[in-house]
Parts: sequence; C-alpha cells; structure tokens
Amino acid sequence: MKKLLVILGPTAVGKTDYSIQTAISYGSPVISCDSRQIYKEMSIGTAVPTASQLSAVKHYFIHSIPVTETYTAGKYELDAISLINKLFAEGHDTLVMAGGSGFYIDAVCNGLDDFPETDPELRAALSARLRTEGVESLRFELKRLDPESYRTIDIANGQRVIRALEVCLMTGRPFSSFKTSPRKKRDFEIEKIGLIRPGEELYGRIDRRVIDMMDEGLVEEVRSLEKYRELPALQTVGYKELFAWFDYMDGKVDNKAPVKPNTKGDGPVTSLERAVSLIQRNTRHYAKRQISYWGRDKSIRWITL
Repeated sequence: MKKLLVILGPTAVGKTDYSIQTAISYGSPVISCDSRQIYKEMSIGTAVPTASQLSAVKHYFIHSIPVTETYTAGKYELDAISLINKLFAEGHDTLVMAGGSGFYIDAVCNGLDDFPETDPELRAALSARLRTEGVESLRFELKRLDPESYRTIDIANGQRVIRALEVCLMTGRPFSSFKTSPRKKRDFEIEKIGLIRPGEELYGRIDRRVIDMMDEGLVEEVRSLEKYRELPALQTVGYKELFAWFDYMDGKVDNKAPVKPNTKGDGPVTSLERAVSLIQRNTRHYAKRQISYWGRDKSIRWITL
C-alpha cells in the first residue's frame, strides 16, 4: 500500500533538515503542513526553508497564497488530499509530509468534523471583542460554555477561541459536541514520526533562532505587513509582539495605556529588546503546547535528535 510519512514536532526542533533528507531517500517531494509558511509574504518570521533547502527537493504549500486570502484547515485537507492522490498516481510509493500545525495534520490524517459555517457578523463582533477586551475575556466565556474545548484547544490562539465561541453561540451547543465524526478512511497508509529534543536544548534553539530572525530582517518584514495586522494570518508569534512595539514607537500607546490584547497582559512593549524577549518566551510556550497536543496521539513514533 502507498504510504504517507508525516514528520511532525515542535517549532525549531529540526523538521526541515530531517524532512529533506528523508524525502531525498524516498525520491519524494516535501508536502508542507504549516499554516503560516503557506503565506507568500511571511518568510522570516515563519522560518520558511532557505533557498538552498527549497532547491534540494520540491516543496508544496510554501508561499502559495497571499495573507489577504482566507485559508482554512478544511481547504488544506481538500488541497493536500488532491495533491497526495495525484503524486501517488504519478508513481510515488512513499510521500513525505512535514510541519508543526497539528490541526492541519489531523485534517489530512483523520478528516475534519462537520462544523457549521462561519457567521461573518458574529465573527466580526467576536474579533472586535478580542481587540478591545483581550483574549482572556473570550477564554472565560468559552470555559463557561464549553469546558471541554477550553481544555483541549490552543486557548492562547485568539482565532481558535473565536471559532469555538462562535459555534457555541450560533448553535447553542458546545463546540466540542461536533467532534464526533468517525475518522475518514484514507486509501494509503499513514506513518507519523515525531521529532523531539531535550527541553533546554530545544528552548536554546528557539532563542537563537529568534535572534537569527532579527538579524535576517524580521522587523522590516513585519513593518511591511502592518496594514494587514488584523488578518488571521498575522495573529502569529513573532509578528504580534513587533506590532505592539511599533504601536509604542509610533506614539499609539504609553506606559499608562490599557494593556494591549496581543501581548497577553504584558503591558506596552517599550523596546525592541522587550519584543525579542516576548517572541522567545511565546515561542517556547507554543512549543510546549505542540508537544502537549501530540502527547495524546499514541500512533506517533518519537525520535530524539
């Protein structure tokens, strides 16, 4: 049977190099499974593979769509499965998929549940609340309406909280109650390999990578995207912290200003050094959430690098 080899793991663990080496050994392209590297304008802050890495093996779903385009896990499921079937039909026996977006990986491996369509007006109202009240207020409401989703989704991700809340409010049912669909049967075998490193080593890699991103021009990249800062794609670690620093530098906030919701209660970001520190900390927190998310999946074979 044809096989899809899924290489996953926390941010900065070393998935890119490992997946390229594995893909070369199988004569496979790399099918990226990253919900941010898919955007054309986001390179440095999303750690897109370098030009030499991209030239070593064909990559899909890297720099594919503009940040102004809405792209969902459901759309990714359709696009990725279509591509996988096409590549298998062309003669590949094993394909390599790699990334750190757990929801996208689940969409391909298991299929998505049958959730209601988004209500644009309700989504806009909740997004406005996120900007004015901060994510903590929305998290509190989600905990009241759907404790199970509060426990299982990435509650640090404002867009995920909004999605769960809008389903609760639209339907009168918990978001988690829709997660009852049986897994979709795929016409290929799926093998998952999880990459991990000792905690302090991983966090050191994260901290160093953030410094490298700054040296590569992350500030300029984020500034060029400032007019799109309210879009879901830009609600991303590495971008939102610098937006908060821009606000301070541009005189939009001061030390007496209300806490900005996109800095998670840390107050105004008054220096570039503070922004860098927050990016490092928030990326470490993200890595912890990724590891916790996959810890429930007993089908993953873990490899310590």
